[in-house]
Amino acid sequence: MGIIDTLFPKRAAQRAELKLQRRKAELKLELLERRFEGAALGRRNDGWRSTGADANTENAPALARLRNRARDQRRNNPYAERAITGIADNVVGAGVVPRPRASSNRSNKRLTDLWAAWGETTDCDADGLESFYGLQHKIMETVVEAGECLVRRRRRFSSDGLPVPLQLQVLEPDFLDESKDGDIAGTQNRIIQGVEFDALGRRVAYWLHDQHPGANNTWRTLESKRVPAEDVIHVFLPKRPGQARGYSWLAPVLQRLRNFDEMEDAIIEQAKIAACFAAFVSKDDAVGGSREQPPLIERMEPGIVQELGVGEEINFGTPPTFNGYQAYSWQALHAVAVGLGVPYELLTGDLKGVNFSSGRMGWLHFARRVDVWQWRMLIPQLCERAWQWFMEAQALLPGAVLGAARAEWVPPRRDMVDPAAEVDVIKARMRLGLLPPDDALREMGYTDPDEILRRYAANMVRLDELGLVFDYDARHMSAAGQAQAGAVSEPEPPQEPPADPDSTDNQESFNAPDDSNP
Repeated sequence: MGIIDTLFPKRAAQRAELKLQRRKAELKLELLERRFEGAALGRRNDGWRSTGADANTENAPALARLRNRARDQRRNNPYAERAITGIADNVVGAGVVPRPRASSNRSNKRLTDLWAAWGETTDCDADGLESFYGLQHKIMETVVEAGECLVRRRRRFSSDGLPVPLQLQVLEPDFLDESKDGDIAGTQNRIIQGVEFDALGRRVAYWLHDQHPGANNTWRTLESKRVPAEDVIHVFLPKRPGQARGYSWLAPVLQRLRNFDEMEDAIIEQAKIAACFAAFVSKDDAVGGSREQPPLIERMEPGIVQELGVGEEINFGTPPTFNGYQAYSWQALHAVAVGLGVPYELLTGDLKGVNFSSGRMGWLHFARRVDVWQWRMLIPQLCERAWQWFMEAQALLPGAVLGAARAEWVPPRRDMVDPAAEVDVIKARMRLGLLPPDDALREMGYTDPDEILRRYAANMVRLDELGLVFDYDARHMSAAGQAQAGAVSEPEPPQEPPADPDSTDNQESFNAPDDSNP
């Protein structure tokens, strides 16, 4: 204890208390670092930027820039284009098709015919370019690229000559007025980045521009109008609870795509420089000749022959070469594929080293991702809402189906990696009793196994009536193509109907005399 501490004991006690508190804080920090490295402080994590903001506060300043940069990458980077179209191809394919489920077969037939005339033609598109399945593909591409997509309902008159007085207008997320943000005076509603919510958190309206903010019409003012939520479909994949808008799916890999693009440019420039072989001619001044100095070399070109002046020489630098491009590109493109949730083979088209087992494992996981995108986003947000609009519009037509009728949405059938091997596995599991037929049909992409089995049973009955036996009929043929013992029989000849006792022939036979009696 020092002299000052002796003279001022109260101050000494305070200093000791501060040291004790500081030591306790250091012990807590050390304990925290031992538990979670990700929560530790220090030089190792000094540059780690993180925030506790909610999803909307975090996304607001980045949405426009992310989608603009994602569009730039799609225009100029082949891997970004391949990823976006590859996801849309596998989620939508030829289209997610509705199957009406009304209360009667007649209503189902009516709705099926109406949908074929409207949804499977360009009459459903306000731009007149796509069928509903084409709109699905376009919307899915926009969601991957920009993070979200809007579909606006456009009601039409019966005099417009459409099968159903309804059209769908697909809009980019730029149409949302992001300047509309905050509480609405005099109400309990609140606007978040152009989307209006009520006091219960339900979407009640969207504030949309009349034209694209990026259109080349500077003389027109950008005003937004309130459009009820019942007339707008907002398709996006929410990542956090309470998220109002979606951001580009390319966000985790945008920097990697740009760095990889720049690396390719650098490798190409390096190859160009290496290709600039040149020859230089030096002359001896003692031999004589022109004393005029040759022009200065400002640009190297392949195959150049340049004369050097007296006393001139050429010195080249030896820039370092990069020999790890193949390993770097493999690692960088794998990281991009992982960030987007797609197989490496889909992103790059590189099938080297892929066998049945590795290809199947990769595509099985991708199939699960496709199911998530279909059943968590595309079908509930787009397809179900579009069917609801379709039912409301067809109710205005003569002979409309007025009862409640839902639709069962059937995604495109997923192709097998090796059909022969995979079908043999499914067949073996069924023969061992490990897989029922309906589950086997679902694994192959059929969403209504009961309907398939009913159709198959009806086909078997018809074959039996006609006396036909085919190789696929396991009741009569074995797996090796041999007839089952006692199973195949000749079709029975048609039996004559029993005689009618009231017929004329029977009456004559009954009244004829019996010649056997004398």
